[in-house]
Amino acid sequence: MTTTAQDIYDTYRIMPSLRLHQLRVAAVGKTLCDNLTRDVDTHAVVLACLFHDMGNIIKSDLSLFPEFCEPEGIAHWEMVKREFLATYGNDEHKATYAIARAIGLPEPVIRLMDDFGFSKLELVRDGASLEKKIAKYADLRTGPHGVVSMASRLAEGKQRFSSKHPDTPRDEQEWERLTAAAYDIERQIFAEATIAPDDITEQSVQPLVEELRGFPLA
Repeated sequence: MTTTAQDIYDTYRIMPSLRLHQLRVAAVGKTLCDNLTRDVDTHAVVLACLFHDMGNIIKSDLSLFPEFCEPEGIAHWEMVKREFLATYGNDEHKATYAIARAIGLPEPVIRLMDDFGFSKLELVRDGASLEKKIAKYADLRTGPHGVVSMASRLAEGKQRFSSKHPDTPRDEQEWERLTAAAYDIERQIFAEATIAPDDITEQSVQPLVEELRGFPLA
């Protein structure tokens, strides 16, 4: 029997909102991979996107978007969060990598997941891997409520995470430098694409979001 993304989400009791976020990121990533002028490892990009935030409940402030906790309610997801903390500790990245290895993701996929953090934007921009650029960019196009422009995502992220997360720049100069790297990555990707940034929307990726629930791990 083939194991799918949906199976893994069920096994690890991933919140519906977090499932949808990872599915949207994967849909943006696959859209880009399918519309390039050269070949990339689409399967690896999709897998990395589908599972890049598996440990994120550890850092989540569940009161921030209470609607995301329904229908089970905040108390249920606080319990799941405590269990994640007890199992994996308080580092959501380590939890994500532990789950990635437990479900058997190949090391090349895990290496793609390494550089999802905002602080890694310059490394991704300056690196040779188009797969890493696509995976990171896909995350930068996906906000809490859907696929948005990168400008909107950056503004929302700055407001929501400022001074709250170790991956967020603490001063304006660093923020501007990393934001510039994000736009450099966008230009690098679309220099090799047959579509434009505005072609990627919540509406355009919706069919893929549903399809990717059944995406096989192998």
